[in-house]
Amino acid sequence: MNSGTNLPPRGASRQAYTAPASGRRFRWGRFFFILFFLVLLAAAGFLAYLFFETKGAITDMSTDNNNGEVTVVPQDQSVKVKPTAMLLLGLDNRKETGSMNTDVLMVAAFNPETKSAVVVSIPRDTRIELDGFSSRKANQYYSRFLSAAREKDGLEGIAAETEARNEMKEMFGQYFDIPIQYSAVINFKGFSDVVDALGGVEVNVDMDMRYRDTADGTDIDLKAGFQELDGNQALDFVRYRKSNNGTGESSDFERNQRQSQVLGALTDKMKSLGGVAKLGSVIEAVGNNMTMDMPSKEIEALMTTYFGIGKENIQFIPLEGTWRSPYVYPDETKLSEAKAALRAKLAE
Repeated sequence: MNSGTNLPPRGASRQAYTAPASGRRFRWGRFFFILFFLVLLAAAGFLAYLFFETKGAITDMSTDNNNGEVTVVPQDQSVKVKPTAMLLLGLDNRKETGSMNTDVLMVAAFNPETKSAVVVSIPRDTRIELDGFSSRKANQYYSRFLSAAREKDGLEGIAAETEARNEMKEMFGQYFDIPIQYSAVINFKGFSDVVDALGGVEVNVDMDMRYRDTADGTDIDLKAGFQELDGNQALDFVRYRKSNNGTGESSDFERNQRQSQVLGALTDKMKSLGGVAKLGSVIEAVGNNMTMDMPSKEIEALMTTYFGIGKENIQFIPLEGTWRSPYVYPDETKLSEAKAALRAKLAE
């Protein structure tokens, strides 16, 4: 059949067509997988470098720093595999105020299987009424427990702080009907340092805010609107309550909503490419200003287990209630819903 045409033999045609194409596909595939391997290697190297560089900060904020002994948590009890509840306390320990009040109070439940969390924020003026505990504002308990540990029990330093934390975990565990295993205490400086380490945070400032107090150096001056705040401005945003210069005032409930907004924005920023690159600075900022009653290995496990969690995986529940000076009286229905959400997260 080829004698009457100028076409090459059938076999020659197939060879001339297929071999170069096959070669191009092979070279591209090989290049892609080499590149992919290098990316994985670089990521692994970055994580190893990150843990090496921040290990000191993690140790400083952990119980390992208490007495130099490392606590080993059984594998089946680790935060890597077991749902965990934690009490989060934002402490106002500024020298200007002489206060040890916890003006930010949150209870969080984490589930490693679903990589999700529930965070309940508690208004600072919430009246707590529980058997076995004196009735007072929520933000006053830590300082009272700390004073009792020092004055009545004769404890000092870390031992007194540990006793105060244990009392707080027991009390709020009873209040929400869940076991609370751990606590984290961060001061105001730590919050602003974390925001600065991430290069600021974008939030929607819901109102003009102006308040000045020469006694403690407070100078809040924010305009309403979506904007990026630095660390000090973000702290002003979540703390703002009252005005002495013509702007509106805020309730504890609005403060809690702002706290949730900032935490959600920080969470999303930390999982971004730019945020990941700044994680070392964030951990260093936290390590200088936060303590946790958790072994360092468990802190590392907590970080790796929930790395990349976004605000869409966190259910923020601000407790609601009625303000009757000087207390916030919690709405019992909303409190029951918050309890149920925490228990459900621990049971998933």
